[in-house]
Amino acid sequence: MNKRFITIMTVLILGSLVLAACGGTATETEATKKIKVCQITDTGGIDDKSFNATAWKGVQDAMDKLGVEGKYLESKEVADYEKNLNAFIEEKCDLIITVGFLIGDATKAAAEANPDMKFSIVDYSYDPPIPNVVGQIFNTDEAAFLAGYLAAGVTKTGKVGTFGGLPIPTVTIFMDGFARGVAYYNQLKGTNVEVLGWDPANPDAGLFSNSFDDQQKGRELAVSLMDEGADIIMPVAGPVGLGSAAAIKERGNAYLIGVDSDWVLTSPEYADITLTSVMKLMDSTTFQVIQSVVDGTFKGGNVVGTLENKGVDIAPFHNLDSIVPAELKAEIEQLKADIIAGKVSVK
Repeated sequence: MNKRFITIMTVLILGSLVLAACGGTATETEATKKIKVCQITDTGGIDDKSFNATAWKGVQDAMDKLGVEGKYLESKEVADYEKNLNAFIEEKCDLIITVGFLIGDATKAAAEANPDMKFSIVDYSYDPPIPNVVGQIFNTDEAAFLAGYLAAGVTKTGKVGTFGGLPIPTVTIFMDGFARGVAYYNQLKGTNVEVLGWDPANPDAGLFSNSFDDQQKGRELAVSLMDEGADIIMPVAGPVGLGSAAAIKERGNAYLIGVDSDWVLTSPEYADITLTSVMKLMDSTTFQVIQSVVDGTFKGGNVVGTLENKGVDIAPFHNLDSIVPAELKAEIEQLKADIIAGKVSVK
């Protein structure tokens, strides 16, 4: 009887060990399976110090914190969009991230043709939403409104300027917010600070480089705006703005407002002329989308960055902190709170 009991117990114990071992192997296999995240840039390139680079930082953060595999393909021209999408579809990436307004149609076509694959597009969305695409969009006019108010409070000439890369919504939303922030300052203070390059009421007369990579054009437009009297300029044109920054630094009597990322961090050579930056924190929204793929909660629709959820903001004043009066700083903080609370409209 005792021998039989011992034999039965031995079998049960061995069986339990085998099951535990099998369970452990399955868990390890599940845990070590890498999610592959694949980004396709707009024509500015992965190191554009703007939205391509910021989105890629979100992928890199996910590589570090979530253990995903990350890779990218650069689009040198619009014709590369479809080719790059097809390459990553063929590779069966778990998430394909595309960047920018101009790749919107190609992303839509790819997603609809491959409904079992997951996509996310930075700075664009679809109406109606596509079930397998997450659009990452940003209320950048909220942060740009703050930058316009700041510029109006700092300018010495009474003139500030802006220009865009192309007349597309993701560009003009910055310019709208900036101009309206200046107008709000004028309304409160009884001043008449002028915005060169953009009037929300007359968009056809707006100033554009018609490029996101021609830095010489950025230089020329900045020189033109400074010649007209602007002493603060906000280029909304990706790497084109680096040409503007170089011209402003050479002239030595004007300041720059960066866009997309904190230019003091991404282009420290221009730290002494960068008043602030209107930031779209695309690294944060990109990370959120990747996280949803990893944890199995991915769902088509939109992620919206706002002042309230810290998806958009203005950067610290860094090296130029001393030229911003304490009273103006306090007004900007209150204005931010009022925008979040719905007391001030940026539209």
